[in-house]
Amino acid sequence: MTPTLPIIGRLNHLAIAVPDLTAATALYRDTLGAKTSAPHALPEHGVTVVFVELPNSKIELLQKLGENSPIAAYLDKNPSGGIHHICFEVDDIAAAAAQLTAHGARVLGDGKAKIGAHGKPVLFLHPKDFCGTLIELEQI
Repeated sequence: MTPTLPIIGRLNHLAIAVPDLTAATALYRDTLGAKTSAPHALPEHGVTVVFVELPNSKIELLQKLGENSPIAAYLDKNPSGGIHHICFEVDDIAAAAAQLTAHGARVLGDGKAKIGAHGKPVLFLHPKDFCGTLIELEQI
């Protein structure tokens, strides 16, 4: 079935789960010369994040915050870290979620958007519905 409207916009960020946020930040800042933010704890999401600013997008470095962190299992399976999810921008997150679920995609959690690390509504789509990739949608 063809979507009725384009759902995704530009790539907002690529998220990388890391076991050591300080070391990962130093790698991107000192080795690659990237501009990085200060660490920002997001207890409601179970992560601490650092943003790596790029000219056309961002990289989001994620470290687990607490044992119930949603990235804890990922880091248990991938102790060195790795790409956790990709985030696309959408104009209307509720409309995007409705259209995606109508096409059989599964929205994780309770299906309702939550406020993400950038202070905007986000939701996640099941990786089994998208070639094994966890997709985050962020309303711009």
